[in-house]
Amino acid sequence: MNAHTSPRRRGRLVGGAALATAGVLVALSVPSAAIAADGDTTIDLYDVNDFHGRIAQSISQTDGKPTPRDGDAAGAATLAGALEQLRGPDPTTSAFVSSGDNIGGSTFESFIQDDQPTIDVLNQMDLSVSAIGNHELDKGQDDLRDRVIGPQGDRNAQWDYVSANILDTATGEPAFDPYAIEEISGKRVGFIGATVDLVGQGLVSPAGIEGLEMGDITTEVNKVAADLTDGVEGNGEADVLVLLVHDGAESAAATDLDGDSDFARAVRDVDPRVSAILSAHTHQTYVHQAKIGDGPATRPVIQTGSYGFNLGHVQLTVAADGTVTSTVAENIRLVDGTFTPDADVQATVDDAVAEAEVLGAVELGTVDRDLGRAKQRNGSENRGGESTLGNFVAEVQRAATTRQGSQIAFMNPGGLRADIASGTVTYKEAAVVQPFANTLVVLDLTGAQIRQALEQQWQPSGSSRPFLKLGASDGFGYTYDPGAPAGSRITTMTLDGTAIDADTTYKVTVNSFLAGGGDNFAAFKQAAAKQDSGKVDLEAQVEYFRADPTVTVAHDQRSTGIRTTATPDGGFQPGDRVTIELSSLTFSNEPDQGGTVTVSAGGKELDRATIDTTIVDTTDEQGQATLSFLVPGATTDPATALGRAAGTTTLAAAVAPAATTDEPLVVTLPNGQTITLAVTIPVAAAVDPTDPADPTDPADPGTPGTPGGGDDGAVGVDTDGDGVVDGTVPANAGGALAYTGADIAGPAVAAGLLLLAGLVALVLTRRKRAEREATDLTD
Repeated sequence: MNAHTSPRRRGRLVGGAALATAGVLVALSVPSAAIAADGDTTIDLYDVNDFHGRIAQSISQTDGKPTPRDGDAAGAATLAGALEQLRGPDPTTSAFVSSGDNIGGSTFESFIQDDQPTIDVLNQMDLSVSAIGNHELDKGQDDLRDRVIGPQGDRNAQWDYVSANILDTATGEPAFDPYAIEEISGKRVGFIGATVDLVGQGLVSPAGIEGLEMGDITTEVNKVAADLTDGVEGNGEADVLVLLVHDGAESAAATDLDGDSDFARAVRDVDPRVSAILSAHTHQTYVHQAKIGDGPATRPVIQTGSYGFNLGHVQLTVAADGTVTSTVAENIRLVDGTFTPDADVQATVDDAVAEAEVLGAVELGTVDRDLGRAKQRNGSENRGGESTLGNFVAEVQRAATTRQGSQIAFMNPGGLRADIASGTVTYKEAAVVQPFANTLVVLDLTGAQIRQALEQQWQPSGSSRPFLKLGASDGFGYTYDPGAPAGSRITTMTLDGTAIDADTTYKVTVNSFLAGGGDNFAAFKQAAAKQDSGKVDLEAQVEYFRADPTVTVAHDQRSTGIRTTATPDGGFQPGDRVTIELSSLTFSNEPDQGGTVTVSAGGKELDRATIDTTIVDTTDEQGQATLSFLVPGATTDPATALGRAAGTTTLAAAVAPAATTDEPLVVTLPNGQTITLAVTIPVAAAVDPTDPADPTDPADPGTPGTPGGGDDGAVGVDTDGDGVVDGTVPANAGGALAYTGADIAGPAVAAGLLLLAGLVALVLTRRKRAEREATDLTD
């Protein structure tokens, strides 16, 4: 392995201020700092992770006063000012580094200008080296190599991008520089880079990294560490090793380092000569002293949160004998006004903001209500929840590809980066929703492949998010059983009320990220044909508003979780208990969704329940209700009915049956949306008095066939749903749930029942395709 020391042109920020101790130290967890002995050398490392182009300051407010919260951005100028103050007048004793995702997923000011403003300010701050994050590859490896890294011109990154485990498939060698060496305090510090599993976790478009594969972080980092410390001349020997890894713990808890994730194994098993691990990707804030292997030795493992909220600081002391110890590890808070912004960097930010305002001020149209992403209980984003924004964007993309025949569209939740408030929508507001500039692709998928894609919303074991909810276009709906085994959760799918056929081919629009199997949706890669529409996602949204500037936001559910009592042999009979468990009835980001849900059959309400709107984190299970009722009617022996309800007996005898029809159960939500289940119960039919098949003698309404009947020609009914005849209604009262006395011994009756052996079918009432063709884009 050849030595790599970058010949960057450096524009280091050097200020006259002495090294200060200002700043709030967060999550301090280090050994007591020792007084440097004679011959000791100190090395100060300052780092950020997941900056994501947050060049402008963004601080939360409460009652008009700054109230910083995790996720706020101190801004590039404040970050620069802190570095200038903390690094002091001699910048050769320290370095500013990053653990990746400097660009990509950026706010509008940077995104609209291809993140050039972010590159500019990090150059001004003299960023030395950075790991390659997944977002560095949002636009593919060619963009990273040719535009971002480039030929080291004024507009390229003047820092080194490193990753030891992004490998060239053809050679098995690192596809990018695996490390960079910086001289700090007279010592050669080797910064080894590593990147989260881009392929296994589907974090970037597969097309953009074609020809690359991911090596194991621990294995590949240890190869580089061995080369840098083997004493062989020409191998780029280093005195100190530091790992910049774009991967991290899922929480701030130290116990997260004890698991079997790629990151946890790296923390334990990366070469002991690596003196510090600066991590990223999970946007967590922590400082840990983590054990190395099974021995007593430890090293600092740090992550700063994200967006420049904190500045990480690790101080390493190199003794005269070459032993390296960590004497400081901390996160320094940047968002509370401690540090003075750097004027030059602020000028760069101001120019970028001014340009973005011009580009983004164009008004596109209006929306009648907020379009938001799903939320967790703490208000943060939930990519596992159905959202009005996800469904809206999916419909926008279907409409944009009608020329290609699109019938259905799906949108990945990770591609949605901001909400849209009700009222006027500007170009900027539309742009920040989807900052990745993905093109729209129309796939030929069978119904079976669509089902497979929906099953893949439940992510593989070990994924950073257990469930990713696809936004779905108007007219498409499905049911699922949340308790079913993996691969068999999707129970039914419909398009405009018609069941999706497993063998029929449908035109399905997704963005290029999903088309390549991103986010572990491998089913989309199996398409028999792909048409690249040539349209970028933002372009599709602009065209949608131009075609219909006044948008009414749809708020119907595209999916519903349903579990019902399994249909018994012979079908449900009077007195049987039927229970329906419902979930995903509400959006987590929509107000005023409470109310009651009802179930009916043949127009007769059987039960109602209040919807529990409690938000459920990480999944789409908020909006839950349980409906339970006894099938109306009566049996000769009430104990027999109770036995059937308990699943212990079968109905052996019944009174003479009245004419019945098998009516499906219909669930009605507070917004009027109905869900028709392919689970039927027997319901009394209206009878023509002259019908010779009618067992009732019109001249004597009290004759057999009218249990509980009287002189008024009524039939007995179960008025309270307990399976017992309580009163009477006119025999010809259409829609009354009269006692039917269905005889299961009658093969004709049994054959007429719709039995699904526990499967639940859904027909969601939708706006028909014809109703929206006027708003489809046909140009």
